[in-house]
Amino acid sequence: MRQTCRRRQYSYHREKAYVRWAERFACVHDPTHPRRLNEDDIRAFLGHLASERNVAASTQNKALNALTEWI
Repeated sequence: MRQTCRRRQYSYHREKAYVRWAERFACVHDPTHPRRLNEDDIRAFLGHLASERNVAASTQNKALNALTEWI
């Protein structure tokens, strides 16, 4: 994740945010290795953010952008 962000010359703050979203995503899908997660898992994570964490749509978009860089 960090290498991808640096290659694309993202700011340090954006890189840090993307890494945090990846960590949160991995924690929700704890027993599964992150490389084995797919689009359905991202949809489930975004649903979790909306229903259980009550986050705004813009926050979900930030998470989606971070995770699409990663997967």
